[in-house]
Amino acid sequence: MTALVGAAAGGSGPGTPPDVEPVDEPVAGRKRRRWAPYLLLLPGGAWLILFFIVPSVQLLATSLYDRAGSLETGYEQALAFVNYADAIGTYWPHLVRSAAYAGIATIICLVLGYPLAYAIAQKAGRWRNLLLVCVIAPFFTTFLVRTLAWKSILSDNGPVVEFFRSLPLIGDDFRLLATPAAVVCGLVYNFLPFMVLPLYASLDRLDGRLLEASRDLYASPAATFRKVTLPLSMPGVIAGTLLTFIPAAGDYINAELLGTPNQYMIGNVIDSAFLVRLDYPEAAALSFLLMATILVMVFSYVRAAGTEEVV
Repeated sequence: MTALVGAAAGGSGPGTPPDVEPVDEPVAGRKRRRWAPYLLLLPGGAWLILFFIVPSVQLLATSLYDRAGSLETGYEQALAFVNYADAIGTYWPHLVRSAAYAGIATIICLVLGYPLAYAIAQKAGRWRNLLLVCVIAPFFTTFLVRTLAWKSILSDNGPVVEFFRSLPLIGDDFRLLATPAAVVCGLVYNFLPFMVLPLYASLDRLDGRLLEASRDLYASPAATFRKVTLPLSMPGVIAGTLLTFIPAAGDYINAELLGTPNQYMIGNVIDSAFLVRLDYPEAAALSFLLMATILVMVFSYVRAAGTEEVV
């Protein structure tokens, strides 16, 4: 009885552990804990500063050089913002074409990738790992070789063109290579895994009990997908579209190998300005314009979709 009274009063009695006074953490320990997150960020931050911030600043400075100079006479720093106006006035069709090709390819990747990711995540069973390997298997071959393979597939004597020519409504002069369709096909093939993998990661975390609850409430399969599966997989949709659109907009290999100058994207113009015409100010200005265009489109998309979905 005495022990119970002592415990109720906050004291210690027989069988009751004595109150433990909190021990102050040493000052050195608190400092180490406070600086630990910053020390963990240091390697990645240093990498970004060295290989992204510094080159970007140098590229910005190059874009403002006076284009009246050359490699022989030297470029002068003149804050020539007219370089941006000239680049937009001359190459705005390539910027629009790049955004259009990348947007179309992203939509096709989403339409093709979502059912594939859903099947792998929810229906594949013991074949899941094998199917994931098949999705990433193209990465075992270099980007250039994969695109050259599509050049053979879409050639005028290839199986795809021969099949279309066999249809009654298609003429003998039908071709796919050196057309916008060929460039978009190359973009879809090369960047489809960037869409499938984020979708798979999102759908794999889907709680099956929610789907069962939807069926128990007599929801049709279409309603279950529209009101349960699709909203819960939106983080994967947003991540996949961003990972597909951003590299596709800056790509130039597919347009170079599968198209003609009429299908060149802004990446082809930047490559030519840097390596062929050696017009560094124009190339740097176009690079910044491409970056700004992609950032505006990405921020607009994320804002419309909702940033909480990304988190």
